[in-house]
Amino acid sequence: MTLLILGLILFIGAHFVTTARLTRAALIMRLGEGPYKGLYSLVSVVGLVLIVMGFGAYRSSGMIPVWYPPAWTRHITFLLELLAFVLLAATYAPSHIRAAVKHPMISAVILWSLGHLLVRGDLGSILMFGGFLAWGILARIAMGRRASDDRQGPAPVTKPRWSADIIVIVIGVAAYVAMLLWLHPLLIGVSLIPG
Repeated sequence: MTLLILGLILFIGAHFVTTARLTRAALIMRLGEGPYKGLYSLVSVVGLVLIVMGFGAYRSSGMIPVWYPPAWTRHITFLLELLAFVLLAATYAPSHIRAAVKHPMISAVILWSLGHLLVRGDLGSILMFGGFLAWGILARIAMGRRASDDRQGPAPVTKPRWSADIIVIVIGVAAYVAMLLWLHPLLIGVSLIPG
């Protein structure tokens, strides 16, 4: 559990620095933009590796139940995950979806973590997915409060294209199906389809 918590602190902490614009600006002034981005990336990758290792160790040592989610929450989770994959695919596409959502990657993280919290009632899952949910909500609020000239990520969509929406939906659904049928059991070790 210690590795999981340390990983969450590093990964989410590094991402919180990007929302604290004055702190981020001070670090860039002190380190330079290239070294700042390098340090940010290094801390994020180390945090992510520790999260994966920590959660794996936690799962293998026996998960600690906190609550028992009802079976019907799976259906809500499947829908939220499908929407999360479509939003993730919309992150850089000049689509109407991205124009409407404004920050589709963060919205995808919010839906992904919320969906997992609905079906996972153990302590490690609550810490991990709850941490990502809290970060996503706070990051979205912080981005909404920024001045229009202080943006992060891709430029706003000025001329959305319907063809981009179709491509985003196709890619999002295909990635969702691949995760559902093959990648989740392969990467996470948990089959989502009984049988």
